Amino acid sequence: MPKRAIQLASFLILLTVWWLITSLSGVDPVVLPSPGAVLEQLIFTNTCSMPTGVPGRTECGVQGYYLWQHLFATLQRIGVGVVAGSVVGIALGWILGRSTSARSIIEPYLSFLRALPPLGYIGLLIVWFGIGDQSKIVLLFLAVFPTVTVSTLSGIVAIKRDWIRAAKTLGASELQILRRVIIPAALPQIINGIRLGTGMAWAAIVAAEMNDGIPGIGGLAYISGTQLDTSLTIACIIVIGLTALTIDQLLLRFERRFTPWVGK
Repeated sequence: MPKRAIQLASFLILLTVWWLITSLSGVDPVVLPSPGAVLEQLIFTNTCSMPTGVPGRTECGVQGYYLWQHLFATLQRIGVGVVAGSVVGIALGWILGRSTSARSIIEPYLSFLRALPPLGYIGLLIVWFGIGDQSKIVLLFLAVFPTVTVSTLSGIVAIKRDWIRAAKTLGASELQILRRVIIPAALPQIINGIRLGTGMAWAAIVAAEMNDGIPGIGGLAYISGTQLDTSLTIACIIVIGLTALTIDQLLLRFERRFTPWVGK
């Protein structure tokens, strides 16, 4: 059976089990809403409606924004955090990979940052940078750059010295060695680090948007959870998961395009 057919079948089975549980078990919708209720939220939060009892008034979306606007605001924050974290992480990983003394000094601090949960220092970032986008972007940056740095470092360290010596023997310049040997050899690990860092950014987005996170899909998930609007919370989780999955698939395609030799 083709891979896509298996994935579709597993999704339909999961959806059916979810519907059966909510339909036959009598579970409270606040605990577990039905798939139909979640679908209604996905539609309602992207449309406008007239509240009953308030003629002439129109409400659009939720919390003053459509769901796609919440998602777009979050994507902007994640985009800045991931790009900045990746650039700094690749540069720092490159430096550490070329200098053992710098690695011995900085590597413990990288491990320290990687071990910190986002909720552990979001309050400190708010004190330093305020509750606006700056603190959120810094949090996402801190979630990304240690992972990218370690992956880049691993890619640089793993390069076989025989390849570099062989290139020098054949008369390659330092620039040619960089372009033809070092970058291609380290690129798979760098891309993998960006993938992992992007996943870390999505994992931290709810913590980043807990304070003044509207518009933002993570902030909306948090607020709807505190208001016991479980169907909206699950709708936000689904949107976050599908968006993160789409971005990860794009990075995988980028990896296959520029490192086709991996796994062969």
